[in-house]
Order: sequence, then C-alpha cells, then structure tokens
Amino acid sequence: MIAYIDGKLALKDPTYVIVDVNGIGYQIKISLNTYSSLPEGERCKLHTYLHIKEDAHTLYGFTTAAEKDTFLHLISISGVGPNTGLMILSSLTVDEVQQAIVREDVRTIQHVKGIGAKTAQRIILELKDKIKKESMLAGTTAVPVSAHNTSRAEALSALVTLGFAKNVAEKTLDAIIKREDRSLSVEELIKFALKSS
Repeated sequence: MIAYIDGKLALKDPTYVIVDVNGIGYQIKISLNTYSSLPEGERCKLHTYLHIKEDAHTLYGFTTAAEKDTFLHLISISGVGPNTGLMILSSLTVDEVQQAIVREDVRTIQHVKGIGAKTAQRIILELKDKIKKESMLAGTTAVPVSAHNTSRAEALSALVTLGFAKNVAEKTLDAIIKREDRSLSVEELIKFALKSS
C-alpha cells in the first residue's frame, strides 16, 4: 500500500525512526542494519511494508529494496511474523540470511532470538529455491554497516523494546562489554546480545 517514504529523519532509534514528510511524522519500525546505514537528521528514503492487524497498522522500513524483499520472504513463512522477520534482519545481514538459507545452515538462523529449530528448517525449506533463483538473476549486495559511538543505555533500551527483560539485557550487555574489551557500537552490542540469548 505504501511502497516507500521519503522525508527528513526527525528521530532515529535502534528499533524505529520517525520520518517527517511535509509536516506529518511517520513512525516506522526498522532493523539494526537499516539503523546503522541511516544518516542522522538528514533526508532519507525507506522502502516500506504496511502490516495491518485488527488493533494496529504498523509500518516497517528498509534502506534497500533487497532487505525489504528478504523481509517479505521471511514473513511469508508460517510462524514468522513481522517482528520476528525484523529480529532476523537485525541479527544477520541480508547476505548472511540468504547464504544461510542457500547453504541450509539451520544453526545460523536458529541463533536468532525466538527462532527454534523447526522454524529455521521451515524458513530454509520454503525459501531455498526462491533465494537461489533470485540470486542467479541479480547479484545481491549487503547493507552497508557504519560504526556509531553510541552507549550501552541505547543498546539496553533497544533490547527491552525487542522483548528482553531489563535485568537479563543488562547482564548480557555487561558480559559482552567485559568479554570484547574494546569500544563497541550500539549495533554490535545488540547483535552480540541477540546471538548470546
């Protein structure tokens, strides 16, 4: 219904953005890959998908058409809703998702929070041929990831929004910071946390 939204980036959070289009602010849920490739406070264009339920109309946005296509493939699978699709695309890049599907790498997909073995197998089984055919037709490109110096607090807020219990998220983030022994961007913190849960 709404193919894309082009406007000024009014607010940027690891889980959603608000894009101002002629004075109207659209709240759009995004993946970490999209978050890291968006410039702060500048004009942006997001490819969107409008999910309509009885009690909510939710916009999902992506910086590339490839990410949107992958999202649409994922949510076409029984048991994978839009939030799960977004969780997968926050944990893995488009290329990583596609490679895992083509290589039948159940473990990589299963590492995503909320994805069990059966769902991972179903994703591979139902999407393998489709992804192979598409990658033969066009060379797929990964979403660029740029580093941001953002704090643990921002990562914590994003994890709580994604459904983590606050105390669990705090412990996980502290363990990651201690283990990595280097300054991590908010995306890296969240990705490590998603993979370690």
